[in-house]
Amino acid sequence: MSITGMSALELGKKIRAREISVLEATEAVLESVRRKEPAVNAFITVDEEGARRRAGKVQKQIDEGALTGPLAGVPVAVKDNLCTKGVLTTCGSKMLSNFVPRYTAAAVENLNRAGAIVFGKTNMDEFAMGSTTETSYFGPAKNPWNTKHVPGGSSGGSCAAVAAEECPYALGSDTGGSIRQPSSFCGVVGIKPTYGTVSRYGLVAYGSSLDQIGPVARNVADCAAVLETIASYDNKDATSVKRQDLDFTSALKEDASGLKVGIPRGYFGTGLKPEVKEAVFSAAKKLEGCGAVVEEFDLGLVEYAVLAYYVIACAQASSNLARFDGIKYGYRTGQYGGLHDLYKKTRSEGFGAEVKRRIMLGSFVLSSGYYDAYYLKALRTKALIKREFDKAFARFDIILGPVAPFTAPRLGEQTGDPIKMYLGDIYTVSVNLAGLPGISAPCGTDKAGLPVGVQLIGDCFAEKKIIRAAYALECTGTYRRSPLAAGDGLPERGA
Repeated sequence: MSITGMSALELGKKIRAREISVLEATEAVLESVRRKEPAVNAFITVDEEGARRRAGKVQKQIDEGALTGPLAGVPVAVKDNLCTKGVLTTCGSKMLSNFVPRYTAAAVENLNRAGAIVFGKTNMDEFAMGSTTETSYFGPAKNPWNTKHVPGGSSGGSCAAVAAEECPYALGSDTGGSIRQPSSFCGVVGIKPTYGTVSRYGLVAYGSSLDQIGPVARNVADCAAVLETIASYDNKDATSVKRQDLDFTSALKEDASGLKVGIPRGYFGTGLKPEVKEAVFSAAKKLEGCGAVVEEFDLGLVEYAVLAYYVIACAQASSNLARFDGIKYGYRTGQYGGLHDLYKKTRSEGFGAEVKRRIMLGSFVLSSGYYDAYYLKALRTKALIKREFDKAFARFDIILGPVAPFTAPRLGEQTGDPIKMYLGDIYTVSVNLAGLPGISAPCGTDKAGLPVGVQLIGDCFAEKKIIRAAYALECTGTYRRSPLAAGDGLPERGA
């Protein structure tokens, strides 16, 4: 098997055994990126020289016995809303197209301490606002299964890079499904941890009460190992949680015996593509074969999740993005007539259409006379949704359902219809509203050969249960390589 075809743990093992050097692994990944990027556009920045320098330092530490962890020497890409000291961090926006941070995000620092080689920043929807990666100022990323289709979003670049075997694993961020949905569309594994498990320090905020950083990889074991590495308490993040149970790899067991799995009937109504429904129920049957007890039930308030999410997320986005004004850092308009004109022109020119739409919506729901009618009501709905999940987890260990109602749309299919794009988040946003952990794992393909993912949701701090179930499912043989990764050329076939 080629270096780029190995999983992160396999590559790390060979590096520790001195069968592959860190520089060899780094050069293999860089070459894969150079070869595939014209078709995928998964990266905004690739730091080749920095990666080579880092590889030399890490190799020395491995040789001296200072680095012995499973990810030491393994290359990784991170989403471009995670700050990296001395390396461009754009959030996929013109507004930050010249921004080079003076500090590094806590999650990335944890990877650095483990000996990872951070070599690139992945493409994303502008400020993580979008579900296709088409709102990026740097052009859309493409799906390695069929480059006429989107990879999903907003972490589409990270998921596309992993699926195309441009890197063994990557980091993404998830505000309303932004790790799980593109993982489903690209046929890879992605975890959104419990809110507070991974420090948000250095993550450029979209919706502060919803954002979480998580791993994307080609298998469950890699995701579990990466989550172990990046999860930690951080006093620089007021929402960070002190946890003792961070040994997620201990949950990697091939059976699911004793696990009770609930399937919400409301997840399988109108709007769900029949092929997606069939693949998800097939995954449920496989989990039954692995020893799990599967039962259908009614989960309340599902229909209100998208409405509450977009009110809360846009309100928080309008507040968080107020700092981008052309004064302190980032883009500044060239000509202006006074301070207010500077603000107006900078923000008009620096932000894309989708970001402006969400800022305006957020400003509206926070405005005098509408705060109680919209934002406060959305917060109450959020609390009620959490209560419904609490009731469900009193009966079940895991909730199983689709990740998205459909497989990856064609490029341009949703850009003119934002409501359709928002409704595509119907199965993922409630997890963020309730602060729960969720994982997307491959469970099949549709007639066009595009991947379908199954979503496994756990109670707060119950990542081990969803990792165990996803690993048991994976052991039944659910993962497939994308055509681009398998060397079938540039996949531009199908519907």
